[in-house]
Amino acid sequence: MGSPMNRLSIFVDGNNMFYAQQKNGWFFDPRRVLEYFKHEQSETTLINAFWYTGLKDQQDQRGFRDALISLGYTVRTKVLKEYYDDSSGRYSQKANLDIEIVVDMFNTVDQYDRVVLFSGDGDFERAIELLRSKNTHITVVSTEGMIARELRNATDRYIDLNDIRDRIEKVEG
Repeated sequence: MGSPMNRLSIFVDGNNMFYAQQKNGWFFDPRRVLEYFKHEQSETTLINAFWYTGLKDQQDQRGFRDALISLGYTVRTKVLKEYYDDSSGRYSQKANLDIEIVVDMFNTVDQYDRVVLFSGDGDFERAIELLRSKNTHITVVSTEGMIARELRNATDRYIDLNDIRDRIEKVEG
């Protein structure tokens, strides 16, 4: 088991990160993400990696989900719900997996010392504060313009995706 303070769990808010990557104009490689954070500090033991994503239907993203599972991610999904926005007159789809992420964080809290959360969602502020009170070191990964101030202020460390692009970007080939 890794040395104290080096048991790591990674939580990826897949939908939030999809939009962050789209905004940045490049995509990260889930395998390189695991490798980067495993080797960022010496003697890190990766305990868990979770990926949360909304689906149009049960077959949606099947190949991608299977690839994530083969890399060692636990994949949590929810079928997208359609919402009507009165102000814009448009429908939008959303699969809110925040509760699932928080439940997994607290369900596995005894297994890790460090968390890397890929999300910019301010809804995680309270959960992050509680985890920090349990001596958990929290790193949040997001991108400028998509990270809530509350979340950024609650975390121990913030990493902008663009600052680690060369280490995690998906490269064709």
